Amino acid sequence: MTPTSQRHAYLPYVDGLRAIAVLAVVLYHLNPAWLPGGFAGVDIFFVISGFVVAASVGDRERTSFPSFMSYFLSRRMLRIAPALIVCLLVTGLVAAVFIPDAWLSESNQRTGRYAFFGFGNLMLARFGNDYFSPISEYNPYTHTWSLGVEEQFYLLFPVLFWLWSFGGRWRHVVAGLFVAGGLWSFGHAMQIGSSDHASAFYLLASRFWELAVGVLLYLGMAMAGRRFDTIDPVTPRWLFPAGALVFSVLLVSLVTSQPARFPAPGAVLPVLATAALLGMLHGRPMSFPFVRALTWHPMLRIGRLSYSLYLWHWPVFVLFRWTVGTGSFATRIAALAIAVILAVLSWRYVETPVRRAPRLKAMRRVAVVGCGVVALYAGMWISGWVDSQQPSLSISAVSRHADDWYPSRKATVTNAAGCSVTPAREKVGDGFRVVFERKACNDPVTAPDVFAIGDSHAMAYGTMFSAYALETGAKVTLYNNGGCPFLGLQPWRDRAPRCLKVAGQALEHMLPRLGAGDVVFMPSLRVPRFVDQWDRLPQDDIPELVFGAAAAKERETAMLDGEKVLQRIQATGARAMLEAPDLVMKAPLFRCADVWTTTNPVCADGTVVNRAEFERLRAPMLASLHDMVGQVPGSIVWDPFPVICPVGGDCNGFLGGRPLFFDGDHLSGFANRLLLPSFTQAVRRLHDTSSSIAATAD
Repeated sequence: MTPTSQRHAYLPYVDGLRAIAVLAVVLYHLNPAWLPGGFAGVDIFFVISGFVVAASVGDRERTSFPSFMSYFLSRRMLRIAPALIVCLLVTGLVAAVFIPDAWLSESNQRTGRYAFFGFGNLMLARFGNDYFSPISEYNPYTHTWSLGVEEQFYLLFPVLFWLWSFGGRWRHVVAGLFVAGGLWSFGHAMQIGSSDHASAFYLLASRFWELAVGVLLYLGMAMAGRRFDTIDPVTPRWLFPAGALVFSVLLVSLVTSQPARFPAPGAVLPVLATAALLGMLHGRPMSFPFVRALTWHPMLRIGRLSYSLYLWHWPVFVLFRWTVGTGSFATRIAALAIAVILAVLSWRYVETPVRRAPRLKAMRRVAVVGCGVVALYAGMWISGWVDSQQPSLSISAVSRHADDWYPSRKATVTNAAGCSVTPAREKVGDGFRVVFERKACNDPVTAPDVFAIGDSHAMAYGTMFSAYALETGAKVTLYNNGGCPFLGLQPWRDRAPRCLKVAGQALEHMLPRLGAGDVVFMPSLRVPRFVDQWDRLPQDDIPELVFGAAAAKERETAMLDGEKVLQRIQATGARAMLEAPDLVMKAPLFRCADVWTTTNPVCADGTVVNRAEFERLRAPMLASLHDMVGQVPGSIVWDPFPVICPVGGDCNGFLGGRPLFFDGDHLSGFANRLLLPSFTQAVRRLHDTSSSIAATAD
């Protein structure tokens, strides 16, 4: 029987596979429990992309490389750029309005700007934000990693594929190039998957093999004589059971895929299953059951919307996480509905008109590419400008009252006399130090110099350190240990190999710089936290961590180590001041400060902590700290808790409507100013005591 001709440009069953891929990804992002391996939908997209881009240019006549390159890139530009630009610009504006600046969002806008040119994946890999980490769930541009992989592949593809149009042995050369590249890529993914999972997951080098499988499928079919412009009415009997088996394998991979095994070897199953389905369904008539299922009208509609739906669903879901939350079925359905509406609008009013515009079709291919590059640069510039205007655009209480919320925001502080303090940062080993020193001021120095050492909880005193230096004329030197506490008396953190190294570097750099009368301040989180910036934390193990026999023994061991450090400090003539366990909240305040956050699950425990409950929680650590400093005369424990939570009731994270904490355990700028008198008094008292002891000794 003679095959019947069909249009070459469109393979409808491919849209059906795209529908499966995008639905898998969307369901996974909406709630991973609904489809645990749904993230593998992206791997389906990669195989489809490789197959479709190869088929789209596989029958072109021999031409020059510049002509081939401009033809290919212009088609990709028209397909990808318009909807991407609109989505990134709208996302950037909405993020500026609703998402406050925080550690949880610090890499967001940089990722967005790089995403205009397909390099968002490089930023995600650079900052080590693993796709499955909580911080990635709060970046509205995380999903652009896969677009980055594809766009980078589109720059490489013409270089590898151009010789295909030469025919003959050159086609075997092209196939060999993709085979070699795919094998190297798979080996590379296997090699770095365990040591640098973020890079393995995000970067083209470890994903090339998936796209290459799609390309090689087309090359193999073409070299075998398979037609791409006909339908074969004869379907082998074995094809249906084989197709059912492969389709089942694909669905199983969307349920059982494990994040730690991706991209290699975990993606092998969905990649090969997708390639097998593409090969089996090619040229089959519409009556074939799988073709009929994949070309069912709703599947075709979703498939045609797949690019726009992929673009829009993630920013919408992330915005919901930042505001009302996605903890209920109702909020998830609302987020999905908004994403679908935006996808339909994008497809109808952005994607389709641009692709069908007569003027664009009539333009030279090079001109189309040039205009696309200019549009992308313009979008990136606008995005950067919007980001710079975030403090004025935002309607969040955090941004509107930044001085109260952020503990270290101002680069320079100045008093009425013209004295100023500009914190200066310099690298120390694997960490850094920040120096707060008064300039342009003749007022006398009225307090001792302070050396502080610790992690982000030490950095959270930045506003207080600037004010202390400005008011007293003393110098404050803050050593940051890159996320590691200092004398936290929690060995599982203090004794981590990296923390031992970084804390040791800071201590050895600080000790020779200490002088008689200086004060070394050691703030740290010394009780378990209830919440992180992204979610509430499990609390079942807190009693054992605080009150258990093993915990008490570990504190005793840590105290012995701490005493040695305090003795080394005392030997320089300086005095040590440790921070007592400060209040910790059960909600991250910066995420619970606006009316639209009241339903967010992360705010469910409220901003009030039972005073008696917390005092009981901190009692064992507080006793250990007093016992430790009791062994080293001249050392003290400074307690900010009575100022943060005055006697007379429970502890509220807000005082007069102003925040005492930024998140759940880092002090706010307002709390810094509130604690300054108590801190200054404690430092002066310690200095005076030290001076008296020295005078008595003389």
